[in-house]
Amino acid sequence: MMDAASTERLRMCVTPDIALIGEGKMDGSTATEPESAAPAASERSSPASPLRVRARLVDVAERSGVTKSVVSRIINNDQTLRTRPETRERVLEVARELGYRTHAGARALSVSRTGAFALLIPDLSNSVYAAITRGAYRRAHESGYVLLLAEDSADSSSDAVEFAELVTSGRVDGLLIASAHPEHPLVDMLKQDPGSVAHVFVNREVEGSERNVGLDMRGATALAVDYLHDFGHSKIGMIAGPTNLGPAPARLEGFRSRMRELGFDSERYAAGAFSERGGYEATLTLLKQHPELTALYASTFGQAVGALAAAKHLGFSVPGDLSLLGYDDLAVADFLDPPLTTLQMPLDALGVAAVDALLAQLETHEPSGRRIEGGYRIVERESVAPPRS
Repeated sequence: MMDAASTERLRMCVTPDIALIGEGKMDGSTATEPESAAPAASERSSPASPLRVRARLVDVAERSGVTKSVVSRIINNDQTLRTRPETRERVLEVARELGYRTHAGARALSVSRTGAFALLIPDLSNSVYAAITRGAYRRAHESGYVLLLAEDSADSSSDAVEFAELVTSGRVDGLLIASAHPEHPLVDMLKQDPGSVAHVFVNREVEGSERNVGLDMRGATALAVDYLHDFGHSKIGMIAGPTNLGPAPARLEGFRSRMRELGFDSERYAAGAFSERGGYEATLTLLKQHPELTALYASTFGQAVGALAAAKHLGFSVPGDLSLLGYDDLAVADFLDPPLTTLQMPLDALGVAAVDALLAQLETHEPSGRRIEGGYRIVERESVAPPRS
């Protein structure tokens, strides 16, 4: 169980149907359970003896090298448990050797579900992820589940391990991963053992996974380029995200591909963090390298805000000298100077689709992904204009 300090670091809040992961165990078992590493020889139970009191569940677990919950569900023939055949056979053999007998009351409770999903997002303060969460929360609530939230921020490495342990301990029925960090312990665990827990990757693409739930980011970015081109721009640059973080590569490839199709230079871009500071610094770099640019496309809303500040710092007027279009649309765009033209994405629908894919996995025990085609549009404000002659 996590201590109070760890719980506080997860910054959790609770509403009647949405909660953030904290201390305490939810009632019920889980639809999937992890296998733990085999214990050291000194920790193993000794073979059963004629003088030994009735064998306990923990004795079988320690001897088998798995968790108590896994033992219980194997012995009770829980067909929703995903585990290797050799593990199942090993547990049954140890139970026979120790003479373990199930407890009727425990058996009745062993295969119930927790009624909870967990959603891991990179930033609780990011309004884009708030929109995704809203859709996921609504669909989970409609389906009889609560939604647990946790943040995968840059300074929460210890929390990441604790969250992974929380998930693998069987306290949730399914997992939605919207984190962009490829090194998160859960990502590595799920790549090695994708059947350990029902899960989907949200708004990111994990190569080889059949559980990706995302948007048509390449098509949306192509629309942004076409919109700027329709105003007469051909010298278009892009503020991209870090190339090692999804979904930055898809957005950048959408930009480069469409620019090549139009016969324009597709290599005028700079990468920065998905933040205001990242957009500011990348814009300074790009405009100093390519002062001839007449339009910029920023791959996140935060980057667009930073790009607006950087352009003004360098003496560019927006949209007089430089047009600016930002990916994702937030209400605050109306109150920027100038009001920011944006590319609105169906984020609420993305959250809904993620939960639907998770529910499908629980129903069929097969991988399930989704891709939302279309649903994006340009929200016109005042930051885009024709280039000066």
